[in-house]
Amino acid sequence: MAKTIRILVAKPGLDGHDRGAKYIARALKDAGYEVIYTGIRQSIQAIVKTAIQEDVDFIGLSLLSGAHNELFPGVVDALKKEGAEDIIVFGGGVIPEDDIPGLKTRGVEAVFTPGTPIQDVIDFIEAQRPRIESR
Repeated sequence: MAKTIRILVAKPGLDGHDRGAKYIARALKDAGYEVIYTGIRQSIQAIVKTAIQEDVDFIGLSLLSGAHNELFPGVVDALKKEGAEDIIVFGGGVIPEDDIPGLKTRGVEAVFTPGTPIQDVIDFIEAQRPRIESR
C-alpha cells in the first residue's frame, strides 16, 4: 500500500489573502492527500514547527505580498537548521517569472503561479513519491 502523503499548506508573513491557499489545500485533499492548512500570517518558525510536529512530506507556501524571496528560502533554511531538510518545499502565488530561478537555487523545489492547473501540482507531488517512500 502506498504511503499517504502529508502536505502542510501555509501562508507566511503578513499576507492575509488566502483564497488560493484554501483552493490548493482543498484540491490536494480531494486528490487523496492528507492536508494541514495553518491559516494566514504564519511565522517561518511556526510553519517549520508545525511541519515537524505533523511529520509532513511537503510544505506548500502561498504568498501574494511580494516577500517570497525572503520568506520561502527562510522556511528552507529553518528546516535545515532543525534537521528537517528532507521536507520538500514548493511555493505558489503572484511570483514574477524572473524570481523563480533564484527561489529554486535557494531550495524551493517548484513554484506555481496563478492559473497553473492543479494537475501540474499533483504531477510534481507524485514525481517526488519515490524520494518520499525511500526515507
